[in-house]
Amino acid sequence: MALVDLSKPGEKKKLIWAGALGFVAIVFLWWTLIGFDSGTRTTTRPTASPTPQQRTAQNASRSNGTVSPEVKSLEAYSEVRYEPASYTAPEARRNIFAYYEPPKAPVQAPSTPTPTPEPPPPVLLASLSPANVFARTGDFKLEAAGDKFTPDQRIFVDGRELATSYKSPQQLSATVEASFIANPGARQVVVRTPDNRLYSNALTINVAAAPIPNLTYIGIISPTNRVDEIALVQEKNTKNIINAHRGDVVGGRFRVTSISEKELVLVDTTLKIKHTIAMSEGDKAGGPLTRPTPRVDAEDDEP
Repeated sequence: MALVDLSKPGEKKKLIWAGALGFVAIVFLWWTLIGFDSGTRTTTRPTASPTPQQRTAQNASRSNGTVSPEVKSLEAYSEVRYEPASYTAPEARRNIFAYYEPPKAPVQAPSTPTPTPEPPPPVLLASLSPANVFARTGDFKLEAAGDKFTPDQRIFVDGRELATSYKSPQQLSATVEASFIANPGARQVVVRTPDNRLYSNALTINVAAAPIPNLTYIGIISPTNRVDEIALVQEKNTKNIINAHRGDVVGGRFRVTSISEKELVLVDTTLKIKHTIAMSEGDKAGGPLTRPTPRVDAEDDEP
């Protein structure tokens, strides 16, 4: 089988074009490698040197300033050496990431001014007698001991002036009425002149609540002559029932002074305080001869 059919017109043109292109390629390679100079010379490929530019300049000077086309064509393929400029940045004068912060003003702790001590009172009140009393008791005499007392000074209880007796520069006395101690609590006592020019320190009298009977008045037994009535009194703690006549002492310190269908009157034998106990409401409806019957545990409450 034939590779090319020359009988066809198109095959001939292809063959001619192929031959022309091959010839042109041969000519181009010849011009590139050998050149078209009249003389024949051996062309040596230049080797890369550290300073190809200097060698090229030397060759150009030797040939009286004329450079062959081969040399010019090879200059484009010479080694390029990049030598950066010797530039160094100056040292930073400071750290650009650090910035100045003004120091914080010191916080001063709030200082509490030292209080100026008050001058001591010109009059001294050292003690009171008695210093403890019970409420609801009667009038009593109060003795004040101290120093620098004068006849024009008075004893004041809760700001109320008392009739005061001057005994000496170290002692005064006054009578305290029962109304001053009607209720429990503390009472402030000072010694001073009415114009408050001379005054003393303050002391207190403690007024305690008086003991009260721990009893319940639950009934009365009254005979026909109503002379010797009997009070039925029950102790709140033990639930014991006591028959009390007039003059009897119940609860260890309370004397029976009056018995009636409404109330029982007792007097504290120590403090002389009167206590009134009303009859309990549950026993008044039964009449004066009613006496409570103790409950039996075994009693059947069902009807």
